[in-house]
Amino acid sequence: MAKRMEKIREAGVNELAAQQKELTETIFRLRFQLSTGQSEALKRLRESKKDLARVNTLLRAHELSTASQSQVKKTASQSQAKQVASQSQAAAPASQPEAKSAASRSRVTKKA
Repeated sequence: MAKRMEKIREAGVNELAAQQKELTETIFRLRFQLSTGQSEALKRLRESKKDLARVNTLLRAHELSTASQSQVKKTASQSQAKQVASQSQAAAPASQPEAKSAASRSRVTKKA
């Protein structure tokens, strides 16, 4: 059984999808064999269901890992954009207080 799981883990996404389709069809056929009373169909049916669950688990894990990687990239690009925006905003208000103080200075000089 460990060898079977290693073989499934080593398979690529396309191979896993093909195995998923094949196992689904096998389970369908085995259900008919079970209804006709063939005794070995029950054992193979159980094994096929477990294999299908393993394949589905690996496909979902791959799907989640690619989704999380794209989310990390998206988050990283968003944080960079926020940093750039905050740096540009930080630079702009620094010049505005100087303008206000210069304007207030001109008022003071006008009053005097």
